[in-house]
This record gives sequence, structure tokens and C-alpha cells, in this order.
Amino acid sequence: AMAPRRLLLVGEGNFSFAAALSETLDPSTSITATCLQRPADLARDPLARENLQRLRERGTEVRFGVDCTQLVDAFELQDREFDRIYFNFPHCGRKAGVAKNRELLAKFFQSCADVLAEEGEVHVALCRGQGGTPADKPMREWHNSWQVVAMAALGGFILSDVHPFSCEAVPGYKCTGYRSQDKSFHVEGALNHIFTRSLPYEGLQPRISRIKLGDQWFSFLEPEVLVGKLNRGFLEAPSYHPIKTINEKLIAELGKAFPLKRLKCSSPLLPQGDASVLTSCHCDILSSAFWISLHEDNSNFESLTGGTTEDMEDFLVSFSELSLPKNPRRDSKEEAQEGTYSQAKVCLRPSLLVHVQALIQAPDFLPGSLYILSGPVFQKCRISPFTMPAFHETLFILGFNKNLKDGCLQSLLDHLKGILDSLLTQTLLKGSKLGSSVEFVFQPPGEDYMITVKSQNFGADCVKDLIIGSVTTSATSIIHKDQCFVCVSMNLDLLAMLVWGISDWRILWTFDNRFLKNFAPGKIEPFKSYSLYPPYYVHDISFWLDTKKRFDEVEFHTVARAVSQDTVISIQFLSRFQHPKTEQVSLCYRLTYQTCDKALTQQQVASMQSQLRKEIQQRLHVIPR
Repeated sequence: AMAPRRLLLVGEGNFSFAAALSETLDPSTSITATCLQRPADLARDPLARENLQRLRERGTEVRFGVDCTQLVDAFELQDREFDRIYFNFPHCGRKAGVAKNRELLAKFFQSCADVLAEEGEVHVALCRGQGGTPADKPMREWHNSWQVVAMAALGGFILSDVHPFSCEAVPGYKCTGYRSQDKSFHVEGALNHIFTRSLPYEGLQPRISRIKLGDQWFSFLEPEVLVGKLNRGFLEAPSYHPIKTINEKLIAELGKAFPLKRLKCSSPLLPQGDASVLTSCHCDILSSAFWISLHEDNSNFESLTGGTTEDMEDFLVSFSELSLPKNPRRDSKEEAQEGTYSQAKVCLRPSLLVHVQALIQAPDFLPGSLYILSGPVFQKCRISPFTMPAFHETLFILGFNKNLKDGCLQSLLDHLKGILDSLLTQTLLKGSKLGSSVEFVFQPPGEDYMITVKSQNFGADCVKDLIIGSVTTSATSIIHKDQCFVCVSMNLDLLAMLVWGISDWRILWTFDNRFLKNFAPGKIEPFKSYSLYPPYYVHDISFWLDTKKRFDEVEFHTVARAVSQDTVISIQFLSRFQHPKTEQVSLCYRLTYQTCDKALTQQQVASMQSQLRKEIQQRLHVIPR
């Protein structure tokens, strides 16, 4: 990283930090040291006089009467782009309580946003416990702390690093208390918090995509819950996303044991009317699919959309007239209104397994070769740390002669286990005990397996059995009657999280460039997040159920995901109440909001929560209380 060129110090007391810092820095770095007091207020302090003298000799700019909550007033436009802003031990003085000091921080961060360079840092040193993050030992209760991460979010900042504040690093630094009174205070256990700008939290709007089927153009609106998750191209050629890296490693290792045939996951559009493929593949998968209405669209704006129409084919699975699989959740009234369009229903593929039949029925399917298909898939699911509405799947299909079945299956599973075990131990820090162990858990009745990992990569306190894939051997082919088939499906996103120790799947989809900087090609090192201890906000919601309709909890979670743009990280069922007279039933849930790498404020969450109340009333026909 380049050395910061322009530093701004605010809230200096006796200028000993500025004086000490100015001696340790590279000569090309310029310091502007400021304080709220007037020169006359410091005249009686011999230490301040001496430090100011030292600063003047070094040519450091000193300014008095600078209010750190109004920095935009202190600096002209051309003087604003500071690379770093330091505020050591902010305090409102006297007996100011936590609320006053929070307000000071909030206004300071909002003010920093106006005068900080795009990639600049804000350094805030706080006494032990004040910040209220888990970095404090011991951590103070949130409501008694200064809630520094939530206050920073008000200015659009995230906590990117935190380390002990060391006076030794700046020799000659003496902390002084309020108004430069000589009472110095405890710096034992103090922490330096380093903040950076986060991407702005703008509400992303669903896009309209167009697609050509046969010689007819259709348009559709992407599902709200998948905004920012379509057409990301993580597995495509130029990408060095960890999901691609892990897929390529997996395939390269399997290629040492089997001849490979990589298939392009280009257009998994099933031919019109071929609903049999959908019904033959697991019906339970399809029940979780996202259904989309295609509308005939003859407007001629192909040129505007660029390449998106072709790309979209990667996601669409079943193309069928409306008379085929109807969306299970539709009112007949809506249908009547929309019947005037020529339209069709398609679903985004919920799994690559929908392609298995087409592959093994192909006349040129070769036994003994490992066929590979990789691509994004989409499923409605409940909100929990390891379930995702969009992820990347890789599918391995091996065909072999029926009488070789046991040997071939065992050989594939053994190779796979070896490869996964070695991938999962690569990053583990030296000397850590069991990191992850891969097991194939038999799923009776058939001969299917779940691939599970006992993982401790997300902190020792949470040893989980994560399901990262499945093995099925039930597929049969009319064309290749003498063959058996084994299909292995793997969730690449979960695998990447385990390998790099990424604890939050949402960061895989971030638009922040800092994420990919962790994944230089070739080396696997544990992921270091640039957004630490993001604040979380809790809201409860309760509503009366519609007596005539079954309440669909997955749909409730999906609406919450969509409205909050995936910032709801947990939905906890609290209570069920039945009214003694009317017998109406009311449910109460607790929602926790937290982003993985964007500044999120209390106000933004409150507006999402009120939006959620409106949406569930419209979509789920419940009545918020």
C-alpha cells in the first residue's frame, strides 16, 4: 500500500501526538494538526507551547478553533482529500454520558465523509470498553458503550481493522484529559479503530431481462430476492473468484484419476412441452424453484441490452406454455388479467440435476468418462447462516457397466474424499487440530449419500455438520440400458467458505473490490475480512393469519430477504397466540438485521422493517399487528 500523503489530526489536546507523529513520519507526508481550543486557551500549558514550537519548526500546519463535527467548514474544496484522519480519545468532557459521546462520534463520522479521500482511513482511539465491539476485552454491554460501529455507519464507514493503541509507537505522546487538564487517563487496554468507506447502500432495483426462445423475444423481471445475483460470471474465463478457483482445483485433481468431459452450461432451456424432464427429476427440488412469467416482447431494443439476453439463457430451465407447470402460488384473478399477453412460465433452475436425464440419454454418452457441468442455481430457502438463495453447483456424472458398479462407485468416492480432505486442510493454520473431515452419509432407502463436513473453520465453538453435496445412483437411461450412473453434486460456495474460512456467504456476492484482493491467483490463505463486527439491529413483527390460507414460512423468509436485500440474517419464531373469542391465530417473529460489508444504519433498518409489514400484507395475506 502507498504511504498516506496527507494526515489530519482533530481534537488534539496538548499537541504531543502531533509532535510525536511528525518525528516518525516520512518527510513527504504532510500533517495538519487541529484542536477545538483557541491559542489563548493553550498559552498557560508549557507542554503545549513546547509541542507547538516543535511543530512549527518542522513546518507542520496547525489550526485552532476547528470543530471536528464541521470539517467541511474548516477546509476549502481543494484542501479536503485527506488520506487519514486521526481522532484520539474523543470525549465531550465534564461528566458527559454515553449518549452525548455517541452523538459526538456520529457527527464526527458524518463530517469525515466530506473531507476524506476515496480510499482514506479514519483512525479513532478509544479507552477500554468504550467502542462496544468484541475486540474490547472484556466487551461492554452494547447499550452502555459508545456503539462506535453503528455511529460510523451513519457516515458510511465500516470497521476494517482494530488493534491495541500503543503509546510506545509514538514516543513522547502524553494523553491529556478534557480541556488539556493535566489529568491523564487510562490508556491500558485502549484500542485504535480503523474505519474505511463502504460501498453506498443503495436499494438495487430488479432489472428487466430479455431472452429469445425460438424466433420469439420475451422479457421478464428478475426476482427481487436475486437482485445482484444473476449474470455475475464468477465461473467464466477472466474471473479469479474463489468459487472458480475451488472448482478448477477440484476438476484438475479428479482429472488425474478419470478422463474428463467438460460440458458448457450454455443454454439449459428444455424444449417446449418437455415437461417430463421436470417431473422425472426430484419434485421436491422444483417446489423450491423461482417461477418467472415471460411476456412476449417484440420491441426492438436488442442493441441496448448488450450481451445480457444470451447470458440469461444460462439460468432458465423449463420453457413451457402456461398450460404446463403453473406457478403453484397464483390467484385466478391475476391470471385472468394477464391472460391477454402471449406469455409463458419458466423457472430458474433450482439444481443442475435437472440436466442429468438429457445428458445420459445422449447417444454419444461414454461410460468411464467423468462428465462435468458447473453453473449457478437458485432456490427459495429459509434464512440461516448456511442456506443461500443462489449458489454455484458443480455436477460430476460417471457412467459404468452394471457389473462394475460397486468398484467404480467406491473408487469415485475415495478419490473425492481424498481431494476434499486435502483442499480443506490446505489453509488451516499450522498446529490446529482437526480442521475439517469429509464423510459420506448413507441415505436409505436407495443408494444415495450426503457429503458432509465436520467443520471448525468458523470458530471452535461451532462444530457443524455441513452438507456440501450429494451422491445419487438412481438415474437410469433408456438408451444405455446396461449402464449405471453416479451423479455427484457439490455446493461450490460452501466449499469455498470452508477452504478460506469465509463465515458469511453473502460476501461472495459483494461488489466491493477489496474482497477479490484476498484471492491472488495460486495461493490459499485464510480470508481476512475488511468489515469487522458490523452492528446488528433487532426488530419483532407479529401478524394475524388468514384463516383461509396456509401460512408459508419459506415465502415469509423469501419476502424478508427481498425487502431487506439479504440483510436479515436470522428470523426466530417467538410465539403463537390464539384469540379466545375469534379463534384467530397470531404469530410473532424476531428479525435480526446485519450486513456483511456495507454500512447499515438504524434508520435504514427501520424503513426496511416498515416496508416488510406492507409487503407481507400484500403477498402473504396476513394482517400485521
